[in-house]
Amino acid sequence: MNEERYAAAPAFEEYLAGIVKNRDLWLSTYARARVDDAALQAVRSAGEWRLAALTEDWCGDAFNTLPYVAKLVTQAPNLQLRIFGRDANPDLMDSHLTKGSRSIPVVILYDADFREHGWWGPRPAPLQDWFERVGRAMEREDRYREMRRWYATDRGRTVLQEVAALLTKNSGWTVDGLPNLHRIA
Repeated sequence: MNEERYAAAPAFEEYLAGIVKNRDLWLSTYARARVDDAALQAVRSAGEWRLAALTEDWCGDAFNTLPYVAKLVTQAPNLQLRIFGRDANPDLMDSHLTKGSRSIPVVILYDADFREHGWWGPRPAPLQDWFERVGRAMEREDRYREMRRWYATDRGRTVLQEVAALLTKNSGWTVDGLPNLHRIA
């Protein structure tokens, strides 16, 4: 990643304006997204960070998580967020695979000099664990119903905690043992 490529990508609000698939779900999730005070306080003192999110508008995990990350960024002046299409950026995607799969969303963490420090994705850890243990074996319709139920109950709390943990190495949340947090440095 470099500054020019990052700057050329749309900010979340710009991306949101161009969404075609699942537009109402993206918009409603963003409208009701709230940021946990603990996550906000932790990241406000974490230094300057640039987040790059790999996504596509059809992805259910993306419209259930990225609006919360975007709200966090709007409230933390030390954070920036740009959106990158998974399919249009295979170099980024292929260096952030989940068990060999191009699973999205992925949120990549860069410092002010665009050095990568880690990434999150594609789902909050408890949901990813359930998916691996139980969900993968379920019928698709039943699996997605259970995932929607989990997201509705969680209301973005877990994704905010996990992203805050990645941003703030001393935030009080642990990165160890969470399969969807990947520290680079």
